[in-house]
Amino acid sequence: MNSPEQIEADRLLSVLFYSPNATAVYRGEDITILSANQAMLNFWGKDRSVIGKGFRAVLPELDDQPFFGILKNVWDSGETFTAKNYPAVLLTEDGPKKFYFDFEYKAMLDEYGKTEYILHTASEVTERQEAMHLVEEKSKSEQKLINDLSALNEEYHAANEDLMLKHEELFTANAELLKIRKELITANHTLAENEKRFKTLVEKSPVAMASLRGETFEVDIVNDMVLQIWNKDRSIIGKPLLEAMPELRDQIFIDILSKVYETGQPYYGKEIKALISNGEEMKEHYLNFAYQPIVDENNNSVSILVVASDVTEQVHARESVIEFKNRLEIAMDASRLGSTEVHLATGKMESTAQFKYNFGYAANEEFNYSDLYDAILPEYREHIRGLVQKAVLTNGVYKAEYPVRWKDGSIHWLEAHGRPRYDKNGVADRMVGMTTEITDKKLEEQRKDDFLSVASHELKTPLTAVKASIQLLNRIKDKPYSQTHIRLIEQSDKGIEKMCMLIDDLLNMSRLGQDQLMLEYKTFNLHEMLSKSCNHVRLEDKHDLILTGNESIEVYADEHRIEQVVVNLVNNAVKYAKESREIHILTESLDDHVKISVQDFGEGISESVIPHLFDRYYRADHLGSSYSGLGLGLYICSEIIRKHSGKIGVHSKIGEGSTFWFTIPAKTGRIIADAALN
Repeated sequence: MNSPEQIEADRLLSVLFYSPNATAVYRGEDITILSANQAMLNFWGKDRSVIGKGFRAVLPELDDQPFFGILKNVWDSGETFTAKNYPAVLLTEDGPKKFYFDFEYKAMLDEYGKTEYILHTASEVTERQEAMHLVEEKSKSEQKLINDLSALNEEYHAANEDLMLKHEELFTANAELLKIRKELITANHTLAENEKRFKTLVEKSPVAMASLRGETFEVDIVNDMVLQIWNKDRSIIGKPLLEAMPELRDQIFIDILSKVYETGQPYYGKEIKALISNGEEMKEHYLNFAYQPIVDENNNSVSILVVASDVTEQVHARESVIEFKNRLEIAMDASRLGSTEVHLATGKMESTAQFKYNFGYAANEEFNYSDLYDAILPEYREHIRGLVQKAVLTNGVYKAEYPVRWKDGSIHWLEAHGRPRYDKNGVADRMVGMTTEITDKKLEEQRKDDFLSVASHELKTPLTAVKASIQLLNRIKDKPYSQTHIRLIEQSDKGIEKMCMLIDDLLNMSRLGQDQLMLEYKTFNLHEMLSKSCNHVRLEDKHDLILTGNESIEVYADEHRIEQVVVNLVNNAVKYAKESREIHILTESLDDHVKISVQDFGEGISESVIPHLFDRYYRADHLGSSYSGLGLGLYICSEIIRKHSGKIGVHSKIGEGSTFWFTIPAKTGRIIADAALN
């Protein structure tokens, strides 16, 4: 069974085209021929110019035969039609000639149960049918001879009676007996010749054939092809089948042969699995076969004619195609890839459900080429048309990213690939394409671009202030030390401190992205740490930090990182709740974890913003106000808490303020194990 890396779909179709098994594909009520391999074309006596034409137009010699009607019924009903030993009169170089075929019209249904294609597979069995006719003729000949012998025997008795009554007719009766004897010799000779011909027919047959005699199915006649399938030699002749092939004991074939022998009814098997020994192991084969009983004058079975063909390669090839198709569909579904084929002349598209969904259409909605371009934003349409036209002219692949507007008005970005397909005249008649939605990717790129812009601005602002302060200091460096010197130095110090904070955020972000943020665990008193942190807020004396809760809580964590989280949450309260004089810091011991909360009484946060507060690069427009920063602080806090196996969140209501909180596990042995895993 081949994998997708070993054979491509186009190549596989090319291989199947040269398969000896006749195959064709039709579509539509007029039974248009979409595809036919060389074997099927040979049956028809046609060339590849028939592709794309109607069945009746291509094969008018079949008009007075039932095949078109059968195909029409399969298309309308969706029911598969299978036939065995079916006669067909086809045109040959010598004129019309009758052939016999095993064939199937397979209805291929779409997802709604409607016929989408008809798969026609056929194999010629004329020689097999002729062989069966010969067998029937032999049986009839034997029956005729037996009947003749019976009649002659009656005449013989009558002649004896006449002999006793009419001695004078003795010479006449003797002459008659001599004549009968001669006829018997001739009949026996004919019978022997027929048996010899039958044996020759079996042994020289181009298909696998064997004759099994009696109730034990003694191997009577075999040809090389059946020996090849059975993996045996001629030493099995004369042996019962189970003795010759003991591996059949637990398989279905002996039971089928017994039923055929008892009922006199033939059996036809299609793609039946058989396990045949190759001397070392049981090897799996798939067989098409027929068991035809041979009967005597009393209509009792005397032997069974076996005709078989090994279709293992065909079955495996079909399974490989199905497996390849299934894997391709799974891969496309997993990657959310949609595919389509556009008929450039009509604009009709045959698209997968995912392809339609990428443009905002449901799977059952009609979606044509014009709809595709209508969905593309106007400023991108001509560019995409140009890429498609260039691909057609150069037989190349076009690649593009463009936004589309769904019917609900929302904008989505797609990544598209396409390649033209050409007819036998070299004219591009189809375009095969694939799309996948990349809206999230585009949004992420936009967020990164916005972040870089913000980072540049945020770093440039304090740098400009520091530069200006240093320039002024340079101008007055020779003047006596004054308040101006102090103010400029303090201003430079604040600018440098802000730049250090921004750079620290960037470094933390880089470490988080590479999962290199290392934690240094130790045991410390949480209340003492909180009492010493946030001194910059206390010194400014614009806010009162009120610390409440259990003062004896000790935790096993990275003290510096936990303090970094608290400072960040307090700084956010100072930045976004300037009117809140009080900022409360609460510590609680709850079951197996510790909870720290930072509460302000400012304007509060909108519910629509809360789900994004801990996202990377997110900078909220807080109630219409703009604030400086990189949008990394809360994301870094969330990652620090995650590394501690804790949780982080926020409760807020407009007009009442906000409470940011986080939890970390209490001081237990389990925490040490969790820390080791992180």
